[in-house]
Amino acid sequence: MISELESKMIPKGRIDLIGLGRLGIRTGLNLIEVHRGGPSQIAVFDGQKISGSDIIFTLLGAKNEEYKTDFFKKLCTHDKSYREIISIPEYVNENNLDFVKGDVVVIEIAGGNTIPTAANIIKHVHSYGGKTISTAGIFGMGDEKIEIKDISEFDDTNPAVEELRKEGITENHLVITTGKFIRDMEPVTPYTLDEVAKEVTKTSLKLLIDIYD
Repeated sequence: MISELESKMIPKGRIDLIGLGRLGIRTGLNLIEVHRGGPSQIAVFDGQKISGSDIIFTLLGAKNEEYKTDFFKKLCTHDKSYREIISIPEYVNENNLDFVKGDVVVIEIAGGNTIPTAANIIKHVHSYGGKTISTAGIFGMGDEKIEIKDISEFDDTNPAVEELRKEGITENHLVITTGKFIRDMEPVTPYTLDEVAKEVTKTSLKLLIDIYD
């Protein structure tokens, strides 16, 4: 009986991580470690190379000038038949959207105005029936209440949510936020990133189970 159940609890499906920065690497590591289930493929997208300020990468043994996605692939020591890491060392844009194929797509990009890019990714994923999650303000000391819910459930006080709505994303898209932004003049702490990554991981796995149940 147990062996029959174990045979059913194998990795299935694909999760794409758009952005492999301080938050993305945490989410990715969580997903790699999932046992008895989780994704069979994790595709990671980021065109940035590792530099001296990427502390979490250097703590894990990365070297400067290595692509973040290539380094992440090395961290996964699972057999490829169990869990495969697909490294795509490129920033996602309108010219390479077709590379995004995940059943669940997590958008964790930051710096500048990322909303139009996020909206294009969300529309593309929805076109083939995939599920999407993105961040909308993750500043804070680490004791903030983290909310994750459909974009249609937010009021009009979150500026990132409002910008996504202006781009046509009004439903069937999950947003995670601490409710704090750069305007609040608080840092992004590793404690906040850890907790956000946990929530993103749990939600991604639940969405994947819903798809393959």
